[in-house]
Amino acid sequence: MHRREFLAGCAGAALWAWPMGVSAEPFAAGADWRLRLSTSTIQFSRLPLEQACERIAKLGFEAIDIWAAYEGCPHLDQALKLGPEGLKALLARCHLQLCSFSVYIGGYARYAELLGKAGGGIAIEGSAGPCAPGELRTRMKAFLESLKPLVDLAEKNQSYLAIENHGQSLLDGLDSFQAFVELNSSLRLGLAVAPYHLQASKASVEEAIRICGSQLFFFYAWQNQPGIGQLPGHGPTEFRPWLEALRAVHYRGFVNPFMHGHPSPDEMATGLMKARAYLMTKA
Repeated sequence: MHRREFLAGCAGAALWAWPMGVSAEPFAAGADWRLRLSTSTIQFSRLPLEQACERIAKLGFEAIDIWAAYEGCPHLDQALKLGPEGLKALLARCHLQLCSFSVYIGGYARYAELLGKAGGGIAIEGSAGPCAPGELRTRMKAFLESLKPLVDLAEKNQSYLAIENHGQSLLDGLDSFQAFVELNSSLRLGLAVAPYHLQASKASVEEAIRICGSQLFFFYAWQNQPGIGQLPGHGPTEFRPWLEALRAVHYRGFVNPFMHGHPSPDEMATGLMKARAYLMTKA
């Protein structure tokens, strides 16, 4: 059986496994779609994890993406010290779901057991270095092969692995998304779409979403603008077509307003409040 036939059968029979916090109901044409919002703790990297969670919860987000030590963010290492029960208690106190761990620094293996024991979710990593167009499928096949130990680890820990696109990387343009989707045979492995990088190369975000389809595990609400303009509702990008594309592929993950940079916690909170309100009006 081809993979696409298998996935279609799984969807119809409600057998499709899906990341924590996301409905396991089968896909259905015309099914209701509800915008579900998370954000990343690195937006409050100057604060300890507990205070970052409290801020995010007060802003009305349902879930969090906890970051490892990118640009000195301390949150995943603080979560390691809390342990799974401590992390679950913190999230329960803040009425937050665990969406994902971003493990660009440190790697998934370091945090796999914590993610699994805290309830499971998605671990987000980057891909590999760029390649010539003629080498794309060969390089992508080798990359996916190299991920098998991490995919096995995700299986063991009831979690998922999502690979993010980035400029000047193996997973960059739409052709690389297509190659990934066609060559990937694991239900535990999928994609995290970062529109910021797609816009930098003039690629269609809506087309990237369409290509990913059921392999889309994570979506950054993130536009290619300077400063706070990266957030939804601040820069010039109209997000409604992106949300409509997510609806069309029955995306059941979280939409994650995001930016790089370090405004003060109060400035970030104000920016995220506007971003959340903007997205709610566009859904």
